[in-house]
Amino acid sequence: MNKILLVIKREYFARVKKKSFLLVTLLTPLLFPSILGVFLWIAMNERESEALRIIEVVDENNLFRMESSDQYAFSYSNRDREEAKDLVKSGDRYGFLYIPKIALDHPSGIMYYTDKNPSMAMLAHLESALKRKIEEIRLFDSGIDPNIIAELRTNVYVQAVTLDNAGEEKASNAVVNYILGFIAGILIYMFIFIYGNQIMQGVIEEKSSRIIEILISSIKPFQLMTGKIIGIGLVGLSQFLIWIILISGISALVMGYFGMMMPQQQALEMSNPNAGQILETSAGEMGQYLKVIQDIDFFKLVLTFVFYFIGGYLLYGAFFAAIGAAVDTPSDAQQFMFPVTIPLIVAYFGLFVFVLDDPNSNISFWLSIIPFTSPIAMMGRASYGVPFFDLALSMGLLILGFFFTTWMAGKIYRIGILVHGSKVNYGTLWRWLKTA
Repeated sequence: MNKILLVIKREYFARVKKKSFLLVTLLTPLLFPSILGVFLWIAMNERESEALRIIEVVDENNLFRMESSDQYAFSYSNRDREEAKDLVKSGDRYGFLYIPKIALDHPSGIMYYTDKNPSMAMLAHLESALKRKIEEIRLFDSGIDPNIIAELRTNVYVQAVTLDNAGEEKASNAVVNYILGFIAGILIYMFIFIYGNQIMQGVIEEKSSRIIEILISSIKPFQLMTGKIIGIGLVGLSQFLIWIILISGISALVMGYFGMMMPQQQALEMSNPNAGQILETSAGEMGQYLKVIQDIDFFKLVLTFVFYFIGGYLLYGAFFAAIGAAVDTPSDAQQFMFPVTIPLIVAYFGLFVFVLDDPNSNISFWLSIIPFTSPIAMMGRASYGVPFFDLALSMGLLILGFFFTTWMAGKIYRIGILVHGSKVNYGTLWRWLKTA
């Protein structure tokens, strides 16, 4: 055990003392808030200039008088199409909307001219405005007052509430749960690939430089592999924790500079003494989301994330170490990467297609139970709330899966680490598994 601890210590401090580690660890937290700040600056500048977007409207029906908004202003004239196009070309108008003679029951032939490709939001705004106007005209022609219809229309919001075994009610929202599951799953996916490759590269470098032969003389191959996996894993975990702290702090400063608040601050300001109510109508839609965030058990969610964060890495880290031991160069490792990455890709796509869409479906259950896909898939379910049995079964199988992959990888590692120059294929790996 002492030898494993020595390897862990060596791997950890050898990497954290590198200039590249320090630069990446310190510069990455600056990168994301900087990107956030640039996007906020661009969004605010666009918001200020959106009021200047004037759209020329030529309506041959003399029926469509659409109301201007904060983003778009409509200008009406008796110009012909060519004159209106010239206004767009000269930059006097942001766009030109041409409405020919149309049948209100089957409107067609409406065209929008602009000197640049319009966004989906822009076209959706125009279509929505025209649709409302046509509906109002048809209602009026039918003898129905459009204002009465508008008064009868009602927006309905259904608040989802989950009940636990103790009967406690908690607000939930699919959008919030989706975002949390998405972020957690993607982080684990990236962590496994990034630091798994570091294990493989480290083993290949030591093997090619023959340093490994000196190490093997004083420590068992399995101890060396285990120490290397855990040591690099601790490097990744340390880096991730530093990123979380720095990104959160710097992001708060950036958002504060632009007069915005972090979600936690908004939740505190919008919360009120009557905490028993599921929804505060005065808080609006943002208040609904913040109420859901307040009711999430982040302590449990973070513990679950850390477990699958570490468990997924250890499960696949053993395979990456075995691949590094079996080859002499990184290019030779590509043929063995395919079967290792298949379960990760399945879990990645399963997260979007099945888990986040319906976390309680059968396929979501199995993806979150099978050890090779559970680190990513279970985090997609965890944000929605997972039954204790499912979580315990998934964690137990992941631990067993780690021991199994470590046992398999250890047999390959023990032989492959001392093999040089020979071409290794899947048949060779199978023989090593049987004979080691």
